[in-house]
Amino acid sequence: MTNAKIDLARNINEDAMKLAVSKLNFILEKISKGGGQKKIDKQHAKGKMTARERVVYLIDDDAEFLEFGALAGYEMYEEYGGCPAAGVVTGLGKVNGRLCVIVANDATVKAGAWFPITGKNNLRAQEIAMENRLPIIYLVDSAGVFLPMQDEIFPDKEHFGRIFRNNAKMSSMGIPQIAAVMGSCVAGGAYLPIMSDEALIVDKTGSIFLAGPYLVKAAIGENTDKETLGGARTHSSISGVTDYKMPDDQTCLDTIKELIGNMGDFEKAGFNRIESKPPTENPENIYQIFPDAPTKPYDTLEILKCLVDDSKLTLYKEDYGKTIICAYARIDGWSVGIVANNRQVVKSAKGEIQFGGVIYSDSADKATRFIMNCNQKKIPLVFLHDVTGFMVGTRSEHGGIIKDGAKMVNAVSNSTVPKFTIVMGNSYGAGNYAMCGKAYDPRLIYAWPTAKVAVMGGVQAAKVLLQIQTASLKAKGEAIDEAAEKELYNKIKSRYDEQTTPYYAAARLWVDGIINPLDTRKVISMGIEAANHAPVEKFNTGVLQV
Repeated sequence: MTNAKIDLARNINEDAMKLAVSKLNFILEKISKGGGQKKIDKQHAKGKMTARERVVYLIDDDAEFLEFGALAGYEMYEEYGGCPAAGVVTGLGKVNGRLCVIVANDATVKAGAWFPITGKNNLRAQEIAMENRLPIIYLVDSAGVFLPMQDEIFPDKEHFGRIFRNNAKMSSMGIPQIAAVMGSCVAGGAYLPIMSDEALIVDKTGSIFLAGPYLVKAAIGENTDKETLGGARTHSSISGVTDYKMPDDQTCLDTIKELIGNMGDFEKAGFNRIESKPPTENPENIYQIFPDAPTKPYDTLEILKCLVDDSKLTLYKEDYGKTIICAYARIDGWSVGIVANNRQVVKSAKGEIQFGGVIYSDSADKATRFIMNCNQKKIPLVFLHDVTGFMVGTRSEHGGIIKDGAKMVNAVSNSTVPKFTIVMGNSYGAGNYAMCGKAYDPRLIYAWPTAKVAVMGGVQAAKVLLQIQTASLKAKGEAIDEAAEKELYNKIKSRYDEQTTPYYAAARLWVDGIINPLDTRKVISMGIEAANHAPVEKFNTGVLQV
């Protein structure tokens, strides 16, 4: 390829990525408005800050806030007016110098009511707090379960009640929990403050009760008002449910900062960190390197050099299993082990052509050994996805691809060092599993705007499903002409393509969010800092086929 063609391709890539990032920023900006300006103004008229304003006020001035679940619920529940960010702001941020998980109900979205995805987002926040042994702060302002969908949020294992089970489990684990009731806290949700270590309530705006005035009247015929039933004075001086009565939101948040600042320190994992160095390669080169189409090859090592300190990588088994890159490096000073799909077409040691982004037996074997080594040496793992799956066909099956793939999945499953996953491009089929997809407990999993998550690509899925449907029709004696076949193919592909987008994945919390590729270093660094608060358990693979 001539230099002119290379420059043109890089320019096309850059334009495509910048457009994708611009779209992401536009969507996130809209989501940040919650239920809209009118609802925000209504909050302010009551003397209340919005959920996002509370989070900004709470975290340290110079601290980053790593939000997870910002796209949860995206384009879902449209029949009910939508549910931006699942009606709750969740993320990692430093409060008085200590990294905490923060959960803030957004009362501008259906009065902070819990949709099914709201429950999933809250549980994810608690999971992150438990895995990393981090203090968790709840800023409560919620009308409780969204009643039209109560059957999808109330009774099951991963539903609303799991929140309080987790409160109890975290308490037994010694994980600090602070709850601030800054608005409504009703029905089953009323258990959250008293199941936390300490509870604050804001006078005149905060309220806690199992049943509101109307339900009390209907149930037992008693007439009462909100303040008498469960206001700040009631719970601070009569019931003893809350520990601190606060005059306003700002004072409440200031008090939380003091409480966090008074905490002692806990045992650390002891991950290796030295002084951070920026990459010598310009990180913005990622925009030019990463292709504008998911089928195009590229040099994954070029991407890695834009992400790691000093652009320095120590490659493990460089000439073996070339469709997966395994390397030791540092990200923001932290020592990491990187497992990345190589998207270049390569030749194996036997001279066989191997397709980029496909996991072969030798690459699975290499990755398995590398993952085990990182566990042995207590080095956090970073997985970078652009994988179409494991190699198929007679030669691969005879060569034991299932066995080698199972070894890799075993090592990922039993890994005890923290794992962090970035879905750069394709994440298809069992490749998603082997590369530590959501089902394999990454501490954090984020996607670039170019990500695609599915069993297989839209083209392949459409061809497979078309063959099945066509065969079914023929078996019934029904003919299908070329035009009808094309229409059916396009219909299947369109539906499948929609379901493979990163927004579809982020809306359902298959990933914690979508990020600008330039934020990758920050996400991984904050993730390892969080993970460093939780000691690492002993690594054991169990039975491993060799």
